[in-house]
Amino acid sequence: MVDYVIETVRKLQPAKIAVVVGNRMEQVISHLKGERVIFCVQERQRGTADAVLSAHGPFMGFGGQIIVICGDTPLLRTETIEALLKHHIDKTASATVLTAVLDDPAQYGRIIRDTSGNLERIVEFADADEEIRAIAEVNSGTYIFEANDLWPALEKVDMDNMQGEFYLTDVIEVLKKENKIVAAMAAEDNAEILGINSVEQLKQAEKALAARVAKNLKPLLEYQLQEGR
Repeated sequence: MVDYVIETVRKLQPAKIAVVVGNRMEQVISHLKGERVIFCVQERQRGTADAVLSAHGPFMGFGGQIIVICGDTPLLRTETIEALLKHHIDKTASATVLTAVLDDPAQYGRIIRDTSGNLERIVEFADADEEIRAIAEVNSGTYIFEANDLWPALEKVDMDNMQGEFYLTDVIEVLKKENKIVAAMAAEDNAEILGINSVEQLKQAEKALAARVAKNLKPLLEYQLQEGR
């Protein structure tokens, strides 16, 4: 799965790619040997904000945009990240979140917007009441941050939540309180945000990937038939 994510990110020609490792990190590092990535160790699995903070070292002094992507989202496309980056720049945002509107939002974090439609905050499923859980727009786990705003904000995140973890989603509220601009953009294809945490989700991803490949091959096959090949 992580191979797909790294391949997608590499097409953006980033200055560097950092992979945060922790549980079974020896296997991950061995698998990615030779991939020209930087490995950052999360000593204790204390949440998504802590995971990103573990990657601070390689980005010290870096003042551009940092893209955060989950390693278990193999269907995310480079074109979608490029569109998210354009949206981020157009909005002059400190942080931009990729979202999706799902028929079954399941246990994804919910996107809370204000009356003007602007991103207000993200609420994790475990901390949401029934009204919030009824919201169909969810957090994909893919973000773009301005580096100079991200690291100070991470230092202000606490563990005051149901899971006792440092949530990366709390960075949005921190930035909002500092009157920074935060933005959100919905993915065109909901399958792109699919995170794989079970065999059933893996089968869903394989089916979606096969459909994508077939769709991309169809114009080529039609062209070959027209040319008599």
